[in-house]
Amino acid sequence: MITRKDLIENLKAPLGELEADRELFAAAAAQRDRMVGSRVHVRGLIELSNRCRKNCLYCGIRSGNPAVERYELTDEQVLAAAERAWRAGYGSVVLQAGERTDGAFVDRVERLVKRIKERSNGGMGITLSLGEQARATYRRWFEAGAHRYLLRIEASSPELYARIHPADHSYRERMDCLRVLRDEGYQVGTGVMIGLPFQRVEDLVDDLLFFRELDIDMCGMGPYIEAPGTPLATSPEAFSRAERLQLSLRMIALLRLLMPDINIAATTALHALHPQGRELGIAAGANVMMPNLTPAAVREGYRLYDNKPLADTDLRGFEVVFDRAWGDAPHFAARRKASEPLAEDGSEK
Repeated sequence: MITRKDLIENLKAPLGELEADRELFAAAAAQRDRMVGSRVHVRGLIELSNRCRKNCLYCGIRSGNPAVERYELTDEQVLAAAERAWRAGYGSVVLQAGERTDGAFVDRVERLVKRIKERSNGGMGITLSLGEQARATYRRWFEAGAHRYLLRIEASSPELYARIHPADHSYRERMDCLRVLRDEGYQVGTGVMIGLPFQRVEDLVDDLLFFRELDIDMCGMGPYIEAPGTPLATSPEAFSRAERLQLSLRMIALLRLLMPDINIAATTALHALHPQGRELGIAAGANVMMPNLTPAAVREGYRLYDNKPLADTDLRGFEVVFDRAWGDAPHFAARRKASEPLAEDGSEK
């Protein structure tokens, strides 16, 4: 069993050459192959809009950034992207946007989820990444056909969370949303930024243990990358960009060893720091990639951080799943089975 001491020793090992972590990455990749398979699952990413009501101190599309040219895809643009993904053999898409909670937005997401399901005859899996919402909203979207939800905690330490968010943000509310998502039946994902200002290695260790305690089904985490013009971009860096990349790969590998049967994404932020960043993430134990299907004309507008890759992901060289499978994590099925009530004789129903 991996202990906190083990995690600290691995993350505090000298940073420098990725080759030094070869054994760790190989062990994680072998564990992935045993527990979830060797193939890479793809989720087509559709960025609905860069309009956001929040003003997070690290985010390039924060509401207080006047330099951002705001956009919103039409329904037909979203549906056309989803149809392209379906025809290409994708099993699922991710609908992502800046956070909004107004009625028009909630209604629109519900409508889009239903129409994507209709146009794929129920076959397309749908992941949402649309921030903090009311329980009733999560329920409506789930009943419309969404089945996975990614809500990143960004920093599992309440103190660090407070340092990277405005005063009107609530760590407790974020945690409540994660619990509500589980209650409503979603496969739940979260994640953190790695290498934040003010962050310590011990914080990263606690992030990993937080994932295990929360019993997540999927994880999307990656290196922190400064977004020009944001308040956090002027803070002293805790780690260089090269160190953030290496720490991120170690985090992927250690989480794979800690939670062998979950889905772990190789995020675009990895690619922003290294031309083969996502490939390195897969080699370190990740099993999900999210090619960007947002129309190229507006893709520039969803720049959460500096140097965000805008081109489609090159998937050559991977054993990629294009069989329209949803690619659900085995962890979710096991978690649901464990929560089923027992029959009167003590057996599983």
